[in-house]
Amino acid sequence: MTMADTTGPTTAKPVRKPREKTVRAEVATKASKARFAKAIEEAKAGAGLLGTAAQEKAGVYKEQATAKGNEWLEEAKALSGQAQERASEYAVQGKAKASEAISSLGKIVEDSAATIDEKLGAKYGDYARKAAGKLQDTAAKIDEKDLAELSEDAKEFVRASPGLAIGIAAAAGFVLARVFRGSND
Repeated sequence: MTMADTTGPTTAKPVRKPREKTVRAEVATKASKARFAKAIEEAKAGAGLLGTAAQEKAGVYKEQATAKGNEWLEEAKALSGQAQERASEYAVQGKAKASEAISSLGKIVEDSAATIDEKLGAKYGDYARKAAGKLQDTAAKIDEKDLAELSEDAKEFVRASPGLAIGIAAAAGFVLARVFRGSND
């Protein structure tokens, strides 16, 4: 016996052939690739479904936003119409009050003409009567014209005499400030 025989029996492992390892690796790789491709396809399908759902939701939200915007637009138009009606009513009332105030001022000046005759002379009394007549005529003209005509007349007056218009506006502002300040005290 040889020395190898004295040590006892040895169990030998079967030796695999290199070709067998390569085949198994290729099979495992192909299976992994197939699973990966299947996962990719499932992900693509899921993404497609999510995209479709997102587009549908976006369409619904767009429709809702458009409807709400149209609703707000209609409300704004209605409120604008109401505001125009009220402004027109206030302008008509203002025109009537201005005409009435000018007419009242003309009457006061006319009533004062006799006193002016006595205190200052007939010449100044006549001036007062002419001024009263002009005030009465102006009040009548304001009553006869509608707001559009009055607006156009005012624009024309400002174009023709801008300095005088500024002076009148300043005087009117001063008078209104005094009236309102007096009512607050």
